[in-house]
Amino acid sequence: MHSSNKTLVLQDNTNIYDVIEKIVENPNYDEPFFICDIDQLIWNVENWKRLMPRVEIFYAVKCNYNREVLETFAALDLGFDCATMDEISKIIALDVSPNKIVFSNPTKIIEHLEYAKQTGVRAMTFDNEEELYKIKKHYPEAELLLRIRCDDESAKYVLGKKFGVLPGSEALDLLRLAKQLELTIIGVHFHVGSGCSDYYAYYKALCAAKGVFDAAIELGFPVKLIDIGGGYPGETINPIDKIAETTNAGLLDNFPDLSVKIIAEPGKYCCNTPYKLVTQIHSKKIVIDENNKKIRMYYVDVNVYNSLFSVLFGEYYKFRPVCENKNAQLHPCIIWGSTSDVNDKITDKFDYLPDLNIGDWLIVEETGAYTVSISCEYNGLSMPKSCAVISKKNWSFLTTKAPKPIRKEKFTFSLNDFLKDRDQPAIFRKIYF
Repeated sequence: MHSSNKTLVLQDNTNIYDVIEKIVENPNYDEPFFICDIDQLIWNVENWKRLMPRVEIFYAVKCNYNREVLETFAALDLGFDCATMDEISKIIALDVSPNKIVFSNPTKIIEHLEYAKQTGVRAMTFDNEEELYKIKKHYPEAELLLRIRCDDESAKYVLGKKFGVLPGSEALDLLRLAKQLELTIIGVHFHVGSGCSDYYAYYKALCAAKGVFDAAIELGFPVKLIDIGGGYPGETINPIDKIAETTNAGLLDNFPDLSVKIIAEPGKYCCNTPYKLVTQIHSKKIVIDENNKKIRMYYVDVNVYNSLFSVLFGEYYKFRPVCENKNAQLHPCIIWGSTSDVNDKITDKFDYLPDLNIGDWLIVEETGAYTVSISCEYNGLSMPKSCAVISKKNWSFLTTKAPKPIRKEKFTFSLNDFLKDRDQPAIFRKIYF
């Protein structure tokens, strides 16, 4: 592994696309790679604070746990939503305070629960009786958030099918049991679903959370926290502005007391747009479809298993050439991944690209969410390596003026370092801070 974690600091008047072109122009370089724009990571956080100044980010680590992401968010003094022992350990290793971590898995493996106790992570969620008995036995000092079910039924992934208790009598029964067990309830948690599209889902969930919160107060619990979960979109064409408006309205109507702390667990919103995946065409074939039209089939050196797993669940990714000719004629095409699996189809013939050749490079925009964190080496194909870029201005900010500045020594590297670093397995060749 690298002896230090590194990133490339951009020179003036240079951007991420300049770096991509420089890499692919090298005749000796032929591997796919992710590239992260740390400026965009920082902008996403600033935009969130502008839109929802009362809501603190506890970044969902499961979405993307590359070090460039975690280091940046730790420097910005964000909180972290962790679901497992491994995720907690990654954050603790960054010298993040345990009180900046929420163990937000309502059904915890006992070993993981005991690790949370060992590391001092006290805040955690639950949604059933057996979990309360487990916590009483293994970590009675924990500070609990009751997870209620308030689903956006239009979400891509309705999490209430697996987690959460209805916010009426079922929630009240759990509060009463926690009281009998002499456990501590500090707040209410909900998650309206991943890929939320209903602007008002958060407002309705906050109304439901208010009832549970008040019931906990009546039982004498020191409630002080509302965790509004994740589900925020992370695409440029689908901004969070409208959801932010209804969330702010829900907070004002239900929790006007500013002493109540509000946190959220965005994942995709934070890290999707900063990433691009760069891949090369290694094979090409032209076929005739049922309408007697020519379809170009391009085979690239990434696949749904090592980098674009969400394709299997309906996610759509848009490809474009690195060297793009705006006036080129477009043709229907299918893009296939690099495995032997027939399900490894990344796009369909409704996509249009100019006529391309073997060796041409493509960029896939907005690939930071649930890509590098969900991958395997099917067919023995490793995941793409990763690098990160940052402007001089933001590098100076992160190393001198950020809430928790990053240490400066031995962080920068040259493009030549990236291009020639081929002696380790791909998973160990990530270029980090």
